[in-house]
Amino acid sequence: MNQPEDKSLPLAGIRVVEFVHMVMGPTCGLLLADLGAEVIKVEPVPEGDNTRRLMGSGAGYWMTYNRNKKSFAVDIKSPEGMAAVKKLLATADVVTENFRPGAMEKLGLGYEQVKAIRPDIIYSSMKGFLPGPYEKRTALDEVVQMMTGLAYMTGPVGRPLRAGASVNDVMGGMFSAVSILAALLQRKETGRGQFVQTGLFENSAFLVAQHMMQQVVTGKAAAPMPSRISAWAIYDVFETASEGEQVFMGVVSDSQWASFCEAFDFPELAADPELSRNNQRVQARERILPRVRQRLGGMDKQTVMALCEKAGLPFSPIQRPEDLFEDEHLNQSGGMAELTLPGGEQVKVPMLPFEMDGQRFGTRLDVPSLGSHSRALLAQLGYAEDEIVRLEADGTVKTA
Repeated sequence: MNQPEDKSLPLAGIRVVEFVHMVMGPTCGLLLADLGAEVIKVEPVPEGDNTRRLMGSGAGYWMTYNRNKKSFAVDIKSPEGMAAVKKLLATADVVTENFRPGAMEKLGLGYEQVKAIRPDIIYSSMKGFLPGPYEKRTALDEVVQMMTGLAYMTGPVGRPLRAGASVNDVMGGMFSAVSILAALLQRKETGRGQFVQTGLFENSAFLVAQHMMQQVVTGKAAAPMPSRISAWAIYDVFETASEGEQVFMGVVSDSQWASFCEAFDFPELAADPELSRNNQRVQARERILPRVRQRLGGMDKQTVMALCEKAGLPFSPIQRPEDLFEDEHLNQSGGMAELTLPGGEQVKVPMLPFEMDGQRFGTRLDVPSLGSHSRALLAQLGYAEDEIVRLEADGTVKTA
């Protein structure tokens, strides 16, 4: 799917050049690209971004985070390749990178070096840590989850467990995009660019701030989620009579408690004055939950969910990621973007989770093949056709 630029999109006219890989950097570019920015992914020749070839848990990274981008495949270690990249940078509004500390400076593409080419550039550097004692360390999502206590909170006592998705990488990319948008607004007023930086560790610390404050407020350290004392009596996963089928249900207010008791036929619980307030019910969990589990255990999953929906209670079946391909809400609400795989297969992927003035942001450009936009970009930068042919022949660039 390759559609012409939509000038009505919020970031139309903004050119972003990204030197990124894996998840954090590409997520930032994806957000900007979906919103209409022209995002140009600079990839090394001859094989391109290593993320293209990841297997196992990383097999989905490339297709998920690189739609609506252009691929410029170039050997930046060659003088002619670097010259082409510098010409491209002179046209950029934003540069993003998420390589190890010092890598971009060594290449000659650090902030000060790029600023010399484009003085008002906004340069976003995504690292494991913001400046400080840890800044030279190598970080991964799993590393910072262990460092900040997020893994401790997720797993049972003695068994720290990372979250089941790349939560810090994705959120780190989102915060990077937020800082870029703020910098673009400032540049509009001041005419000056700036250096902005995001830290994976600091992102994870932000995620666990609520648990830090829980200790401040209560005087007791937060327990891991499997061992936590919930803020509500009913806030758990329940077995149903449907074999192997579970439902999560929450009752998180006094009005929901009344609705729950009516929906699931517990008049005696509704009438009990010792259960009328939320904190009373939390203290009485041991006598409430066995009765609820017994009642729900005799009902099939669909009946439980129908009663919850009718009563306005929070609920969910226990699903797997692949179930979302057929999710009724995502599909009927227009929340899935279509992509075409290199082999021609049509697939769907969740869109950005917001709309603006009723508009969702889908696919304008399919995930690029290596160098798919190199030729057009070089021509735009002033290279003649014979120069492009020569650069391709000597391996300086790859064109699709």
